[in-house]
Amino acid sequence: MALDEFKGVRGDFYKNMFKNCPAGRPGTADEIANIAELLMSDRGSFITGSTFLADGGATAAYYYGDLKN
Repeated sequence: MALDEFKGVRGDFYKNMFKNCPAGRPGTADEIANIAELLMSDRGSFITGSTFLADGGATAAYYYGDLKN
């Protein structure tokens, strides 16, 4: 995520999201690259037409946990 978003008008929303999601922090570029590496490798050869949600559990927390409205 861009630092501009974190420091912008929605910064408090993002700070709360990171604090209360299971990972407790934003993801890194290397963590996303690990998913790409898997998908491009022989280990991911049977994966087709899938969506990978890589958000440290923020979506689940938003709907079912500490971030629920």
